[in-house]
Amino acid sequence: MLNGTDLYTLDIDGASFVKACGGPCTEGCMTLARIGEDAWALGDSKRPEAQPLRFTTEELDAAGIDPARFGLNV
Repeated sequence: MLNGTDLYTLDIDGASFVKACGGPCTEGCMTLARIGEDAWALGDSKRPEAQPLRFTTEELDAAGIDPARFGLNV
């Protein structure tokens, strides 16, 4: 299992981010991408220059974020 430090060693240059918002968005929202086995990157479409934060599947689950809800395979 990856820890928080290991997540930031993963290359996300080719990651495919999808919108990960809970409802109709007109201003932009969070973006989410799978970046490895049990690893995810969470970005902010309003601040594309900001580096995405990285989380394990367990951490996303604890926060109530289900990647499958946004069309991503867990």
